[in-house]
Amino acid sequence: MSMGNLDQLYRSVIMDHYKNPRNKGQIDDGTLTVDLNNPTCGDSIRLTMNVKDDMIENARFDGEGCSISMSSASMMTEAVKGQTVERALEMSQQFSNMMLGEDYEITEDMGDIEALSGVSQFPARIKCATLAWKALEKGTENEEE
Repeated sequence: MSMGNLDQLYRSVIMDHYKNPRNKGQIDDGTLTVDLNNPTCGDSIRLTMNVKDDMIENARFDGEGCSISMSSASMMTEAVKGQTVERALEMSQQFSNMMLGEDYEITEDMGDIEALSGVSQFPARIKCATLAWKALEKGTENEEE
């Protein structure tokens, strides 16, 4: 597949997650709630998760922002649902590497997140893409004990 076609495919995946977000909303009895915002872009997110016995049983997000931040949140919640906290944090590290233009490995269980790889070329947008992942890291940092 040529790069142009790949860009087009990635763009349509991003827009699909933006227009039809997965896991949008809140978990009323969520065990973890994290609010984060990106002041430079005005993105804000509330991540709610159910974590039980080191497993992320459910993850939902609410908030508003640009297509990059909202589609990234949609992809992230899809990827981490049903995973251990440790695996979710590994995914976050790989995503971060991808954003920084470093070596990364995106495995099938990570879903669509590679569609955001082009964002790494736009430093101002990296914060948009990583917002949901930062919320995940912040929310789970106390879980890993």
